[in-house]
Amino acid sequence: MRSNTVKARWARGEVTYGGWLSIANPFTAEIMAHAGFDWLCIDMQHGVIDYAAAVTMLQVIGATETIPFVRVPWNEPGIIGKVLDAGAMGVIIPMVNSPEEAKAAVGACRYHPEGFRSYGPTRAAYYAGMDYFAGANREVACIPMVETRQALERLDEILSVPGIDAVYVGPADLSITLGLPPRMDNEGAFEEARLRIARACRERGVVAGIHGNASLAAKHAAAGFQMITVSGDAGALAAQAAADLRLARGPAAPPPPPGAGNGERVPNPSAMPPGAGNGERGAYG
Repeated sequence: MRSNTVKARWARGEVTYGGWLSIANPFTAEIMAHAGFDWLCIDMQHGVIDYAAAVTMLQVIGATETIPFVRVPWNEPGIIGKVLDAGAMGVIIPMVNSPEEAKAAVGACRYHPEGFRSYGPTRAAYYAGMDYFAGANREVACIPMVETRQALERLDEILSVPGIDAVYVGPADLSITLGLPPRMDNEGAFEEARLRIARACRERGVVAGIHGNASLAAKHAAAGFQMITVSGDAGALAAQAAADLRLARGPAAPPPPPGAGNGERVPNPSAMPPGAGNGERGAYG
């Protein structure tokens, strides 16, 4: 079976950098796949992407060395199984708030005896190899999201569930449940939680992942995160289009409208406006 090079790099203690896909288009996915990211995540939760579009995006990513992940809309075994059968090499599962929900996520990602995933890798066998069954439990990454106060309260229990490869922090939702604005980064309770998650993952041999942008990548890597989102299709498109137009219009150009940036054109890169791209809900996690 095809090797999941991202999991291999995690096992060596390396940091991996990913891109986020919110646009339902195989060509934009193909462009991102050729950019050199370690992995790309197709966002079926907050991106404007349905299953049929996700399959075409998996196909073009699969023609490159980039590893394809999918964030499913919810912790539901039907859609988890379908995206894995379509060729996803990992699944990011939102709103996992308890060890019971974490066990359900793992079960949906694994074949018996490690889980209850139904066998039928319709496209995955062509992409990853006809020996898919023999290696799928080893190569597929199960990545629950830690993005609420409830999950923080049960973090140690969640991380103790066998079969979890990584957890992925959604900064915006986590911030909201901690009583803070929905941002990529916050101080106070959010910063304490961010560092606590990284430390707990390190102690339990689980990879720590987080949604972010390029300006936050070094900070997250220094804390111990090995799975870091640094860019997104929607944000990159908006940022470059606004920059080109401003350059063409010259020094007297009006400022870009809200949502036209991906961090560098926003006074506070962690407080991007709606539509700024880079992943969750147009920048939020």
